Amino acid sequence: MKLLRVTRHVFDLWAERWRRREATGEMIIVRFADDIVVGFEHEADARYFWDTMRRRFEDYALSLHPAKTRLLEFGRFAASNRAGRGQGKPETFAFLGFTLICGRSRFGNFVIRRKTRRDRMQAKLKEIKKELRRRMHQPIPEQGQWLGQVVKGYFAYHAVPTNGPLLGAFRHHIQRLWVKSLRRRSQKDCFAWRRAEKLADDWLPKPRILHPWPQERFAARYSK
Repeated sequence: MKLLRVTRHVFDLWAERWRRREATGEMIIVRFADDIVVGFEHEADARYFWDTMRRRFEDYALSLHPAKTRLLEFGRFAASNRAGRGQGKPETFAFLGFTLICGRSRFGNFVIRRKTRRDRMQAKLKEIKKELRRRMHQPIPEQGQWLGQVVKGYFAYHAVPTNGPLLGAFRHHIQRLWVKSLRRRSQKDCFAWRRAEKLADDWLPKPRILHPWPQERFAARYSK
């Protein structure tokens, strides 16, 4: 709670005032705890804001994380602008467990692709593998119920548009870890993959997108 109060005083109120008084173009601010992304229409605004934000933080004996604070070109026109300058694809960045990428829909429209960070997925799988070893001799239905809850909870956060392939990959890795755990129960038990697929169908939720696109989620509708 103390961190949120400090952040609100040091950043939120100041940034909102800066947007009204200093920004020469569009500006968006997204913050969750101490993770912040700020978008600007004009590069000059971005550089000016970065410099003044750094000085403001110093006034409160705070500092920006040198490895996590950077300026990059991102958005609807980033790819074409960089191509015109002979540069490569737009950079990506990580935010709240996702990697954000400038992409195109199947209709050719600009879209921000969100993919689960691979290091976060690997860390989660490592945690599940360790717990499966502890539960190795539990009855299969108990293991299945627990794994089903784990996958359901994972999907509840990560099942965002454009992240479907990595949802499927996560479920597949869970199935493989479960098979290995069951095979360790007995050296005589070969435990066929076909049986594992049946167990996965019985206990593990199948990947599907649960969250709407941001423009749909935040769309405001008014009656007459």
